[in-house]
Amino acid sequence: MAPPSSDLKLLGSWASSYTHRVQLALRLKGLDFEYAEEDLAEKSPSLLLHNPVYEKVPVLLHRGRPVLESVIILHYLDETWPEVPLMPADPYDRALARFWCHFVDDKLGPAVGAVFASPSDGQAAAVEQVHENLRLVERELREGAFAGRRRFFGGDKIGVLDIVLGCGSYWLAVFEEVMEVKLVDPESFPLFHSWLRDFEEQEEVKAIIPAIDRLLDYARGVRQMMLGLSTRQQ
Repeated sequence: MAPPSSDLKLLGSWASSYTHRVQLALRLKGLDFEYAEEDLAEKSPSLLLHNPVYEKVPVLLHRGRPVLESVIILHYLDETWPEVPLMPADPYDRALARFWCHFVDDKLGPAVGAVFASPSDGQAAAVEQVHENLRLVERELREGAFAGRRRFFGGDKIGVLDIVLGCGSYWLAVFEEVMEVKLVDPESFPLFHSWLRDFEEQEEVKAIIPAIDRLLDYARGVRQMMLGLSTRQQ
């Protein structure tokens, strides 16, 4: 049963893929929640109160008690409302999901961010790092732990790894246009590309991904700011 809206409140940012993870999980579980948009340039007293260690989003408040870090929040939601599970039932499959979620945050995500932050002379190396990580995912889909799996990493329905990998993968297309690079070639990564297209077509996903024009404007603005800072430091 969905809790009253006053029970759950999410502090987040519209452009944060980590916020989108929690929004998607809440929607998939059919949980009502209140949403508060945070200005990360001028953080609210509520954010600073509930996450004094990292001072970042997302923060999920459940009956006033904060739960921090997106993946931890996903596990909390799954344990508190298990009726629509995000984690696999099998212990080994759960371990696999946890490992690859860590891979996304520890290797793939930072590699994508490095492309966006790289100067022109370091761009090729940064793009290759993304491709190296995507090759690992593609190999797992083709012949590894996820070979022959059903529609999503979580089976027939979106699971925790789909959420962690998918929320943020739409930035790949944004960075491709802003940086004029190719990160996801359908011929090089056909299984990953097919999975991503299917993931993005889900109604719950469409409901939380911002409009592409808004993402492009945001990314171009951040890129210009980064280039300006780099120029002043030279």
